[in-house]
Amino acid sequence: MASDSVLPGPIRQIAYVVRDIDAAIEEWLARGVGPWFVLRPFHQRGTIYRGLLSEPHLVLALANSGPLQIELLAQQDDTTSSYREFLDSGREGFHHVAYWAEDFDAVLARAAEQPWEVVQRGVNRSAYLDTGGVTSTLVEVAELTDRFRWLTDTIRETAAGWDGVTDPIRELPRRPDPAEGAG
Repeated sequence: MASDSVLPGPIRQIAYVVRDIDAAIEEWLARGVGPWFVLRPFHQRGTIYRGLLSEPHLVLALANSGPLQIELLAQQDDTTSSYREFLDSGREGFHHVAYWAEDFDAVLARAAEQPWEVVQRGVNRSAYLDTGGVTSTLVEVAELTDRFRWLTDTIRETAAGWDGVTDPIRELPRRPDPAEGAG
C-alpha cells in the first residue's frame, strides 16, 4: 500500500515544542494568529513513549490560522517523552503535523503496514509516528471524537470571528454538558 493513502485527509494541525510558551504565544500574536486557548499545567497521563510509560507535565496552547490549527507544547519537567527528546537534542520549534481520523483504528492498522515507528501513544487515542523521509518530523494521528470535534470547531470558529485584540489568551474551553442545559 502506498504511504500516501495511509493518512486521512489534509494536515489539520502543525505543532511546535517550545521552552517558553508565553514568549511563543506572543510571537504568534504578533503575526496575527489568535486568540490562544491555554491549558496550564496538565499531567499527560497514560502516555507510552518508546514502549515505556511516560507522564510528562505540559502546558498546551491552541489557536487557528484559517482552517489550520497551531499547537504549542511546553514540557515542564524532565520526564522522557517525544517533547523532551526533541528539546534535549537542542531543538525548539516545529515538532509534528497532525491528521485527525474518523476511524483511528483503521489508520493505525494501515500505518502498521509501513516501515514507520510508533514513537508515542496516548490514552486519548492519538499516536506519533516517525515516518522518516524528507519531512524529518513526527506525524500525529488523533481520533476525531465528538468531544475533540467540538473543541477544534470552537477554536477555529472563535479565531474566524476574533478582532485581533480582545482576550488574546483564554482558558481552554470545556465542552458544555447537554444535561446542564436541560431544565
